[in-house]
Amino acid sequence: MALSREEREQFLADPHVAALAVDEGEKERAPLTVPIWYQYAPGGDIWIMTGRDSRKGRAIAQAGRFCLMIDRLEPTIRYVSVEGPVTETIPSTRELLQEISARYLPADKVDAYVDMAWKSHGEQVVIHMQPQRWVSSDLGSL
Repeated sequence: MALSREEREQFLADPHVAALAVDEGEKERAPLTVPIWYQYAPGGDIWIMTGRDSRKGRAIAQAGRFCLMIDRLEPTIRYVSVEGPVTETIPSTRELLQEISARYLPADKVDAYVDMAWKSHGEQVVIHMQPQRWVSSDLGSL
């Protein structure tokens, strides 16, 4: 059964690891698909953080859009897939790295992770996507 707008937006707002898919433009290859952290509040844009020169960063810049798919198995089998255009790409800040890290990591691990990532991950960008197309379902507990 498809989720209502409110259900799918709330599910997306919860801290799940997403599968990001983006077309790299190569004729005989499937889209690049990788796990990624993301940030979202109902009604707003989704944003992700990646290396400016990373494979996914280059592919998103070329395609101008990407897709995220989020799922869970308990307490029911549920998924949301959302796709849309890139609306903005900006340089990352330490504050944004702190925000997204706090979404996924235990509070006592965030500062150490941010320190390590800020020093070792190289130049990062934040890519905003406007949700345009949604596919969602809750299959219940099978």
